[in-house]
Amino acid sequence: MTNALAQKTILVAEDSADTRAVLCRTLAYQGYRVVEAGDGGEAVEVAVRECPDLVVIDLNMPVMDGLAATEKIREMKERCGDMPVVVVTAFDTYGMREAASETGMRRAVEAISEGVGHKLATLEKRKA
Repeated sequence: MTNALAQKTILVAEDSADTRAVLCRTLAYQGYRVVEAGDGGEAVEVAVRECPDLVVIDLNMPVMDGLAATEKIREMKERCGDMPVVVVTAFDTYGMREAASETGMRRAVEAISEGVGHKLATLEKRKA
């Protein structure tokens, strides 16, 4: 773990407690500071409070879905800057990809097993 990673905060917004726990533990183990949200509304609240460096969000959540939450998070650009958003979802269709792209999500991760750590490392390289 490097000091640069330890300073990065990632918001994990996922309504499945088990999936959220796996993502949070994996990211924390890799040296990131992790904050959590269990639904889209909470994701917006946490994003306002924490201004994370990255948002990892599920699309299908209660209260507010991931697309609507991402739009609200994008509205905070002046306060928090341009937060990259990574989608983690089992619900993958062409229409959903198009909608995600329109909200400014940079990369859609079609399944957790595809490698969230690898996707985050790719984003880190792009930022450097």
